[in-house]
Amino acid sequence: MPNATNYTAKDITVLEGLEPVRKRPGMYIGSTDERGLHHLIIEIFDNSLDEAIGGYAKDISVFLHTSGLVSVADNGRGIPTDMHPSGVSALELAMTKLHAGGKFSNSAYQASGGLHGVGASAVNALSNYMQVIVKRDHKFFNQSYKIGKPDHPVKEISREAAAKIIPAYQQSFLDNISGTFTVFKPDAAIFKKTTEFDYTFIKKLVRERAYLVAGVFMHLWEEKSGKHTNFYFESGIRSLLAHTNRLKKPLHEAIHMIGTATDNAYPIGVEVVMQYTDTFSENLESYANTINTHDGGTHLTGFRTALTKVVKDYITKNNLMEGKGSKVDSLTPDDLKEGLSAIVWIKMTSSEIQFESQTKTKINNPEVQSAVYQIVKPALETYFEEHPQTAKTIIAKVLLAARARLAARAARDAIVRKGALEGMTLPGKLADCQSKDPADSELFIVEGPSAGGSAKQGRDRAHQAILPLGGKILNTERARLDKIVEFEELKDLIIALGIGIGETINPAKLRYHRIIIMTDADVDGAHISTLLLTFFFRHLRPTIDGGYIYQAMPPLYKITHGKIEKYVYTDEDKDHYLASLEKTIRDKIGLQRYKGLGEMNPKQLWDTTMNPATRTLKQIKINDAARADEVFSILMGEEVAPRKKFIQTHSKLANLDI
Repeated sequence: MPNATNYTAKDITVLEGLEPVRKRPGMYIGSTDERGLHHLIIEIFDNSLDEAIGGYAKDISVFLHTSGLVSVADNGRGIPTDMHPSGVSALELAMTKLHAGGKFSNSAYQASGGLHGVGASAVNALSNYMQVIVKRDHKFFNQSYKIGKPDHPVKEISREAAAKIIPAYQQSFLDNISGTFTVFKPDAAIFKKTTEFDYTFIKKLVRERAYLVAGVFMHLWEEKSGKHTNFYFESGIRSLLAHTNRLKKPLHEAIHMIGTATDNAYPIGVEVVMQYTDTFSENLESYANTINTHDGGTHLTGFRTALTKVVKDYITKNNLMEGKGSKVDSLTPDDLKEGLSAIVWIKMTSSEIQFESQTKTKINNPEVQSAVYQIVKPALETYFEEHPQTAKTIIAKVLLAARARLAARAARDAIVRKGALEGMTLPGKLADCQSKDPADSELFIVEGPSAGGSAKQGRDRAHQAILPLGGKILNTERARLDKIVEFEELKDLIIALGIGIGETINPAKLRYHRIIIMTDADVDGAHISTLLLTFFFRHLRPTIDGGYIYQAMPPLYKITHGKIEKYVYTDEDKDHYLASLEKTIRDKIGLQRYKGLGEMNPKQLWDTTMNPATRTLKQIKINDAARADEVFSILMGEEVAPRKKFIQTHSKLANLDI
């Protein structure tokens, strides 16, 4: 057990005050929308998780109060409450001063997720109420705050007083030897969009961290719904990989590699688990200490470099390249991505870790790349030598991907020779817009020739292009790139977009910055939308990541009375509008239910669905890439059982067009 007595007030370092946080909150939590709101919980929770990584805490709980409060409790060492050399309590410093915390000291934390030391204090600054209870030396200490300012100095309180503050679900905190309890309420003046927390999103965050720190109990409650979830995993990231691949068919046992690189001024712990599946897409997750680095960084670069080197060396050593004149150098990193699932986790001194910003989505330390390479390369070489059948299975998957890539390139080259992919000849069915500025240009992907005809007549020719589809497109979830490029409807779409596909993809060449899926409001329309979204997610991901994909929202009903025409988009809108009319008018209304876009004339289509001043568009975003990958695999993959279960589970949410 680590020595807990080394963590005292002298470990708290002060750098500057709190005012900048409220002036520019985005610099500290990323944004003030739902993502920034939930980042508040991450900051407080990760402080408790740091205690767990250090071996001091074994139990962490989160409670979502009906009143909008959030409380987090742990049984770690408790924030120091003794006097700091600056003249105030160390607790007050940690909660009210920017860049004050134990994470700047190499002795207090060795693998912390916090870097800037702004976590708790930033949350305090952005909350209209906050209160902390610390238990140390069998005593309870308390301080409360309003918008980052203390209501009173840190004071000792009785067990009974602490019990009145702590909710019933977290009363076990009172019996801990030590620990920290934090409760806060986000300031609605900062988070103007919403201050309501999403239980499902927080559940994912807690589960993710429970996988990382094996052997720690984590609990989540929501008072309003009564939901309660507990997490405890013994196998760490191996359990996480098993969870990630549970709906896929693994080609071999998971490969687990772990070690510590000591060539730098400080040690860097590396743990990697990888497995190939029968899918065509890659699923990589990476972590730096307790932080999910969604945008990757140098640790992923080190892993990819090591994997590529080992695979190429094994192919060369065992003469596994097929075909006359084939060379191992012809393999590209993309060939190794197909079907790869992996989790890369590095642990290092918190004072040395370099993130791009306080939101911590990408790690920049160059020494991390070499550390991961040093651990993964020899470990994977040894595994391949000891498990030749697994090595050959992986090599076969890589070589098959390479052959498919070459076939797709040949198909693309055939199109290029006709001058199509270079934009010399756009598809004949495309009615292009006059503008050549992508920022001012829109592409409507329209279901069917009838709706396509109305859209072409009703559009703004200066800025709106129309591409009608002949029907349902290929399901690209299980299709290789060569088959996709050969499919006529998708080939036309690729040419129209100008972005390329596969190894030639170049987001800078995208011809439209609003790509709008416009399908009928029925089952077939929903299916076509899903097929298109699958294609964009699996093969043109930069279009979604760049915020270029939208879903048009055509009206469901037209209500007429007298000379008035009213378009409504849902059954609820229809009922609400009808209820607002006088009974004499309500008895004489005309009600038209639109089954398809082709039922509307060009003017109606423009007024309701295409006019930027009156239309409604839904922007397609990815808030949880792992969950999105899972849902696409379920709905569009070959396995029937998971899809049947998904449909049964969500059947109450379905809108049936019968």
